[in-house]
Amino acid sequence: MKMMTNLFSTFDPMSSIMSMPINWSSSMVGMAMVPMMFWLIPSRLSAMWFTVMSILHNEFKTLLGSKSFNGSTFMFVSLFTMIALINFLGLFPYIFTNSSHMAFTMALAMPMWLSYMIYGWMNQTAHMFAHLVPQGTPGVLMPFMVLIETISNMIRPGTLAVRLAANMIAGHLLMTLLGNTGPSLSYTMMTVLLMVQIALLMLESAVSIIQSYVFAVLSTLYSSEVN
Repeated sequence: MKMMTNLFSTFDPMSSIMSMPINWSSSMVGMAMVPMMFWLIPSRLSAMWFTVMSILHNEFKTLLGSKSFNGSTFMFVSLFTMIALINFLGLFPYIFTNSSHMAFTMALAMPMWLSYMIYGWMNQTAHMFAHLVPQGTPGVLMPFMVLIETISNMIRPGTLAVRLAANMIAGHLLMTLLGNTGPSLSYTMMTVLLMVQIALLMLESAVSIIQSYVFAVLSTLYSSEVN
């Protein structure tokens, strides 16, 4: 039990200065790490980043459809950027990974889903009712389909939050477990462990981008359903 407590203390947001929690501030510290010249002076790095943002903008615009509000894609592009930056920061030592906690992921997913529902039911009531019964459903099955679609709709913020948090904490937990076995290994096994840790780090870097992309794309799809 004590070993498990020490293991999960890696993800425990308890660091503080003068009784003020500082772990959650890593969400904003990342922006301070980006040099101001990146935003002011054109460079290859900024050109590459603007190209990525343009691709995401076009893809989100396609998902939202022609009836979406102008500029709504930039909200999801910003969401992708923020989550990807936080995920990457969590790969560095001694930096708290906010996206591995349900308190953070649910705080992102719940307000967005709730705003979609409020807007949809207030402005597109008939359209929202039509979504509860898929086209071509037999009359006998309609009550069951309404129940299934309602439950499926209500668990969406939970699935968004759990998907991001679980994927981020799983990789960190595996790297922590392997890293804790290092002192008891021989030099040969230590070399193998180091290679495995590097491979896991590369995998986690890819997962950081993929999970932020999945979160933004699913949020975009949920938003497109209320238009």
